[in-house]
Amino acid sequence: MSCARWHDGRVIGFDEAVERARALADAGGRRILGIAGAPGAGKSTLASALATALGPDRAVVVPMDGFHLAQAELERLGRASRKGAIDTFDGAGFVALLARLRAAQEPVTYAPAFDRDLEEPIAGAIPVPREAPLVIVEGNYLLVDSEPWSQVKPLLDEAWYVEVPESLRLERLIARHERHGRSPEDARAFALGSDQVNADLIAATRARADVLVSSGTQ
Repeated sequence: MSCARWHDGRVIGFDEAVERARALADAGGRRILGIAGAPGAGKSTLASALATALGPDRAVVVPMDGFHLAQAELERLGRASRKGAIDTFDGAGFVALLARLRAAQEPVTYAPAFDRDLEEPIAGAIPVPREAPLVIVEGNYLLVDSEPWSQVKPLLDEAWYVEVPESLRLERLIARHERHGRSPEDARAFALGSDQVNADLIAATRARADVLVSSGTQ
């Protein structure tokens, strides 16, 4: 599990990140690497690139986004306009899955995914074979220290935080919103509004990471 250590402020690049991930995969048993960062920081890109570098038999990516609450439930709770905020996820369910992934007692553990076209979580979409030595989980709130999210870090062998210049992060985020159907005006408003509130919360968790990783080197 995660060691009681803190990063020294040095930001590593992609090549060093691959070596650290490979060392985890080679350490024996099931290891879990967590990658946190603000919306648009490049968490998904980094996780995917690491898994590709290690190979499909060595690493499986499990995004936290699969634990989005369903749209109907967000509307019932009055939170649909803040989709992506910390209280629009099933944090307890995410923690429970991490515990199952760490135990690796099932032949296959199924994780949910998030379909950005449907804007809905899809249950049982990601198979994680018991033999896979490394699970890479990525998401916004892995380092938040309030319940139930504070239970995440003790289940990780390493926790990384993705560093990216703010201007580049916003550019990526606005472009992503546009790709998924928002007008340029709405995309920018959402990125600077609800998304920015989330980003500020996530930035406050940076010091809890074991490693800082630049997303500009992928």
